[in-house]
Amino acid sequence: MIDIHTHILPGLDDGAQDIQDSLQMAHAAIDEGINVIIATPHHANGVYINAAAEVSRHVQTLNDRFSAEGMSLRIEQGQEIRVHDDLLEAWHRGELLSLAGSAYVLLEMPSSRIPRVMSELIHELGILKLKPIIAHPERNAEVVQHPGRLAELIELGAYTQVTTHSLLGGFGKRIEQAAWSLLRSGSIHIVSSDAHHVERRGFRMQEAYQAIERSMGEQWSEYLKRNAAAVLVDNPFEAPPQVGTSTGFHIKKFYSFFFKK
Repeated sequence: MIDIHTHILPGLDDGAQDIQDSLQMAHAAIDEGINVIIATPHHANGVYINAAAEVSRHVQTLNDRFSAEGMSLRIEQGQEIRVHDDLLEAWHRGELLSLAGSAYVLLEMPSSRIPRVMSELIHELGILKLKPIIAHPERNAEVVQHPGRLAELIELGAYTQVTTHSLLGGFGKRIEQAAWSLLRSGSIHIVSSDAHHVERRGFRMQEAYQAIERSMGEQWSEYLKRNAAAVLVDNPFEAPPQVGTSTGFHIKKFYSFFFKK
């Protein structure tokens, strides 16, 4: 399995605090069957600044340590980039990283709202041949209240990533319901852990995929896994499996628009 959103790098943000935390997370990931992790420390969120060069250095150091210990886990570089006014300029200055060197970039919106600049930002990133993935939209209050607004961003060219803990009730019932509703409507493209610590917030990837398979069928869990794998090789995402009749018209409409491009 591949996890595209984690906070495994030691001492950079509110994830792993030291190398021992990172090693514990790595062992837990391996136990779950995860073999590739993209490290995505918070960047420009008002608390943490983790520019590209610093992240790359820490990724190399951690991979060297894993290799020395014979661990079957690879770390790729990335960032969880908070949407901010200077984002496009920061990209041109070389301060931002895509996910594993692909065209995909992981964006974080504030938890309370969809920024007014999102539509324009998605458009501008598209001009740069970048593909934005919106992290955990199910934890955004405006998306929960108005899921159609997320669908509009997807139609403009954005993708989305739901968190395992959201699907499994780790953030409360309302977010759990929102996560499943977005997934069943076809508005989610990837499942990832957003893991911070083995005890405080672990991976739970196997558990989430099993829940998806029980609820929606194996075709959905496999679809989500293949999309995560596509990030590593910079391939396009697949169209989602057939959705139910209650949502089929809406989802087919914007996906037929998007995937014909």
